[in-house]
Amino acid sequence: MVETSKLTATVDRTWDDDILPALDAYIRIPNKSPAFDADWAAHGFMDKAVELLADWARKKLPALPGAALEVVRLDGRTPVIFIDIPGSGAPAADTVLLYGHLDKQPEMEGWSEGLDPWTPVMRGGKLYGRGGADDGYAMFASLTAVLALAEQGGPRARCAVLIEACEESGSYDLPAYVEHLKNRIGSPTLIVCLDSGCGNYDQLWLTTSLRGLIAGLLTVEVLENGVHSGLASGIVPDSFRLARQIVSRVEDERTGLVAEPAFNAAIPEGRVAQARQTADILGDTVFTEMPFVKGMRPAADDRVELLLNRSWRPQLAVVGAAGLPAPAQAGNVLRPRTSLKLSLRLPPTTDADAASARLKALLEADPPYGAHVRFELETPGSGWESPPLAPWLEQALEQASGAAFGAPAAMIGEGGSIPFMGMLGRAFPEAQFVITGVLGPASNAHGPDEFLHVPFAKKLTAAISMLLDAHGRRS
Repeated sequence: MVETSKLTATVDRTWDDDILPALDAYIRIPNKSPAFDADWAAHGFMDKAVELLADWARKKLPALPGAALEVVRLDGRTPVIFIDIPGSGAPAADTVLLYGHLDKQPEMEGWSEGLDPWTPVMRGGKLYGRGGADDGYAMFASLTAVLALAEQGGPRARCAVLIEACEESGSYDLPAYVEHLKNRIGSPTLIVCLDSGCGNYDQLWLTTSLRGLIAGLLTVEVLENGVHSGLASGIVPDSFRLARQIVSRVEDERTGLVAEPAFNAAIPEGRVAQARQTADILGDTVFTEMPFVKGMRPAADDRVELLLNRSWRPQLAVVGAAGLPAPAQAGNVLRPRTSLKLSLRLPPTTDADAASARLKALLEADPPYGAHVRFELETPGSGWESPPLAPWLEQALEQASGAAFGAPAAMIGEGGSIPFMGMLGRAFPEAQFVITGVLGPASNAHGPDEFLHVPFAKKLTAAISMLLDAHGRRS
């Protein structure tokens, strides 16, 4: 078995000397995902981020004999980084696939004083800035885990590292790359993804499920142009009122319940039991990590129900709006239209394609007062539920968490979406999955003050290296 103290020392040194300076440079690049920067190719920020990561990796590859890196570019698509690392002492056909992404969410308002999305700041072991935690660190951590293990020798499966640049836009470019690279990816027996979360920073967390996602733009149009509200109100129905009425077909605005059967799925008893265990571990931090305004309460009093709401029940959010002027510019005008960007999170096992068709039909059917109603769907993404853990992996998770963190491993159903995991789950039904990440309490990916918890990231990197060791030695 690996010498954990030596492995941990290598990981810590690599983070301090090599990874943190690279992440500093990476955070400074505003490489927003294509959904938020339609001119990403012309702006060049994505290419700059790709080259930064690729150059860093190329300098490390001589320590891994036979390893090769390629930046793969298909016409009209965001690029991917593909690193092929031959195995050592393990069956030639045995492959571990390690996944991450390098595209970012937009800036978002509300950053605290002294912090900025594109300016890295280290405070108290936390590296603030957009994309460091979601998911810029992933390639550095993945490759460092392989390097730290290779330093000690021993059997290790071939590793394929795949870093995409479209995840925050729904990974719509990725299927083309998976098809293009399918012979080089092979048939992974273990898939590691570092784009998920952790319930706390005290132990190794394994993601057991991810929600699916449907997003789209609902537009309700009542007039060809705005009209003085004194003339029109009472004659012309307000477009916002009609939009609100239509959205209520999906969600009960009093309770947040999304009852439509096409958007729901039965929650397995095993996942309910895991939610109880997780609630016991996390206590009130299940909800206290949220930056509630004073006096605000969570959606339920029961911690288990909150965890299940976040992981296995459909939830609707209005994440954007158009047609509504800023208050200072809002005259007494009955506006011609209202547009709402809707985000519907789905249970892990719900078919997103069928659910999206049902959502469009619900929203567009029987327009009130004959208003013009349309719902423009984005590409839907189904969720994912992990397969049962193989005995070797269950044991390895406990050992790795104990060695790296001094605490047992824990499991959690995550509320986010990683479309690639569902795709891989269908493509490789026999593979084992380790989905984990650094997005813990207050790390606030997608929002203001996003940070990477550096001590936790170091321990996570060491734990992944130990899991690769256990995978190479399994019988």
